[in-house]
Amino acid sequence: MLGRAKERREAGKFVVEGVRLLEEAVISNWGFKFALCADGLSERGEALIKRLEDRNIEVEKVESGLLASLSETETSQGILAVVEFTELSIPASPNFILIPDQIRDPGNLGTLLRTAAAAGVQAVLLPPETTDAFAPKIVRAGMGAHFRLPIHSIGWEEIEQVCKSAKLQVYLADMEGKSCWETDLRQPLMLIVGGEAEGASEEARKLAIEQISIPMMGKMESLNAGVAGSVLMFEVVRQRSVSGIQ
Repeated sequence: MLGRAKERREAGKFVVEGVRLLEEAVISNWGFKFALCADGLSERGEALIKRLEDRNIEVEKVESGLLASLSETETSQGILAVVEFTELSIPASPNFILIPDQIRDPGNLGTLLRTAAAAGVQAVLLPPETTDAFAPKIVRAGMGAHFRLPIHSIGWEEIEQVCKSAKLQVYLADMEGKSCWETDLRQPLMLIVGGEAEGASEEARKLAIEQISIPMMGKMESLNAGVAGSVLMFEVVRQRSVSGIQ
């Protein structure tokens, strides 16, 4: 469950580590299977344990060495939980969807998910060849986005159906594209951000109506996928805010 996407999907569960992420899961009323904790928890951690127990969630104390061996972090916070895998529903009429295409770096995908939740993205659709969003490193990097944001792994045909039914304009992030400052991003849209290694897939390029880029004032030629996607998402927010569009 910690390392294999197929096992997580088949079990319908994934692992959450650390006090803050478990707090986010509790706040979001996420389904818990059980939690493990070790001695030496912080005061905040102890308060979290009480909240879990008040919700009748099974909490078992284990040796700190055992918990550390289960954790994928260098320094365990002394608590982890197995939670239910739940796909939050995509809104009936979304106006802002993110497609991380062929993103395989956990840090980049986690950054994109965290930013998407902050920028008001209504759903993230993960096409084939994008890494599993519920791997422990990505869950940590997402900082709670998984509990607030619909994240669906689907094929390109389904993505196209969502796009057509919601009448979304599809924009692809690309260094050779039109400046995002000169592109009207106020209409309902789908933003595709390709991976650093191979860029966007052929399917993504066929679906996009236009390629957009981030103007570079300095001497760097590009940004990593996580940063580039974050800049573009907040350019959408900026344009819509100026126009009074939610």
